[in-house]
Amino acid sequence: MTPLPRSTPSEQDVDPGSVLALLDAVEAAGVELHSLMVLRHGHVVAEGWWAPYTADRPHLLYSLSKSFTSTAAGLAAAEGLLDLDDTLLSHFPELDADATDPRSRSIRLRHVAAMASGHAEETLQRALAIDPVDVVRGFLRIRPDAEPGTVFAYNQPCTYSLGKVVQRHSGQRLTEYLRPRLFEPLGIGEVGWLRHGEDELGFSGLHARTEDVARLGQLYLKRGAWEGQQLLPEAWVEEATRSHVDNRTDDPTVGPDWQQGYGFQFWVSQHGFRGDGAYGQFCLVLPEQDAVVVTTAATDQMQVLLEAVWAHLLPGLGAGPSDRAAEQELLDRLAGLRLADPSTTDRPDDLGPWSRRFEATSESDRNPARVSAVTITPDEDALTLELTDRADGLRARAGLDGWLVQEADGTDGPVPVAAAAGWSDPGTLVLEVLFLETPHRLRLTCSADGSAVAEWPTVPLHQVPLAALRRPR
Repeated sequence: MTPLPRSTPSEQDVDPGSVLALLDAVEAAGVELHSLMVLRHGHVVAEGWWAPYTADRPHLLYSLSKSFTSTAAGLAAAEGLLDLDDTLLSHFPELDADATDPRSRSIRLRHVAAMASGHAEETLQRALAIDPVDVVRGFLRIRPDAEPGTVFAYNQPCTYSLGKVVQRHSGQRLTEYLRPRLFEPLGIGEVGWLRHGEDELGFSGLHARTEDVARLGQLYLKRGAWEGQQLLPEAWVEEATRSHVDNRTDDPTVGPDWQQGYGFQFWVSQHGFRGDGAYGQFCLVLPEQDAVVVTTAATDQMQVLLEAVWAHLLPGLGAGPSDRAAEQELLDRLAGLRLADPSTTDRPDDLGPWSRRFEATSESDRNPARVSAVTITPDEDALTLELTDRADGLRARAGLDGWLVQEADGTDGPVPVAAAAGWSDPGTLVLEVLFLETPHRLRLTCSADGSAVAEWPTVPLHQVPLAALRRPR
């Protein structure tokens, strides 16, 4: 696989100080980034990973997956497998008797692509309650609140249905369909996509590297062209990245970047457009600046992260020749990025009392993996952890002087994690486990009395056991 071209900020008229200012701003705001990549004129001018995250590791993209599903639909439309004016029901004739409401029967593929099915709110749980196996059937049985095409509601079954159409007519899963048409031409490496039954989710669950996401952004920046070849119809890119239905709201909790409009599984931003996933998985495409910015992260402050990009990085894209000293400062800063760990210098001299089982408690909605206990076995430089959950649990080693990384073995065996341990006071041990192919960390606060509290700073949205917090193989 050929890497994207690399360049210096000054060679592409980018002010390195703007990237430094962005790093300062997100650090000051407490935004946890896992990676950052900035492209201008097709060249990577800044890139960094917060150790123990690394460039070669895939990361769960959550709803940024939707933009890949949209791309699959655009390719399928070009091949004649679907038409945006088809009704959704026409692709599932076996469900004719289930879709009894005229509005359900009139939902078109362009409506589900634009999150404009006519439903006023998310329908995933309702659809699964109707039919836990066939999401499309459950979706079609839920009467839309308005005429399709007239209202916006972020709604997972819309994307699932669009991806299901592609998978049904191609006879392949989305990753299989995209491999020769998108992944190989763009140089995207090995990915994995969570499934519902035999079908890949479409609306979430894709795991890919930061550079893979940047390649998709560059394809859309160049309106579907890649190295002189039109991989994706320019007309699809135009439709996918413009607003179709007004999504403005009076809800004060909704940030301005979620009120600029919605395309075909892309959000319109205050600047450009973007693929967007929970906890700060962003692919920002900035046509006016001829730039792409990609982040992976673990933050609830997604609008704060975007505002930092607009305020600090954007003015530096096209800023002209830069200070070479600032360029070196940026290189050094990016090379030294690292997530804080709980290790401390005042560990107890005797670790024997911490060699035991700790029973964990937590509110269920903050502990979806249902971690119920951790058994600790100390040695000189690490603690061996045996985590108990609702399934088979997980084994990891937590470093006493920083992160210890446990790699996968290419199978469905060990989960890629990094773990560290430290004492916040003589009677309180803090354990943190990073699930390195996801945005998530598990924090266990253990007390000398044998109790523990399990919490996730960012809660996994897929209800899976610990051993499934990884890229599907």
